[in-house]
Amino acid sequence: MTDSTAPAPQDFFAAVAEIGEVEVLDVAAMELLYRLECSGEDFYTGLAERVGNERAAELLRRNGKEERGHAERIGRAIAIRQGHAFEPTAELETRFAVPLPDEISAELFPVIVKAEIDGDAGYQRWADRESDPEVERLLRLNGREETIHGRRVDEVRAILEPDTAPAVS
Repeated sequence: MTDSTAPAPQDFFAAVAEIGEVEVLDVAAMELLYRLECSGEDFYTGLAERVGNERAAELLRRNGKEERGHAERIGRAIAIRQGHAFEPTAELETRFAVPLPDEISAELFPVIVKAEIDGDAGYQRWADRESDPEVERLLRLNGREETIHGRRVDEVRAILEPDTAPAVS
């Protein structure tokens, strides 16, 4: 991801795959992560619009709102790294398309839970390699919240499929 000439991912899921390959966050990777976290809000809003249960939808919207908060933290980390205020460009403010099916199947929720837990692990891995203590703190906060998101998604799954066992303990 450090190659600024590489083509940008075309959608949310491609961006998730790309950021998952990043070992150390440089500014270019942080910018991708900023855009991805902003788009995470759209991902969860899209899910909320499709689940057909207001209680489940509220949990998903809450995750989305917090994903936007993750982007704001990444913006602060970029500012620290650059040594000046972070002003996202129009390109960075452009969210990735989030192609979701019209109907959300129960099989999707364990996949999302795993992705959130993997997201926490990625944030912790980046934090472990971070030299600035404030950037490290911001990354760890985002990571911990990813696991919380996974728990909420598991709660959504339980609301929608009450006869199944939890995927996250």
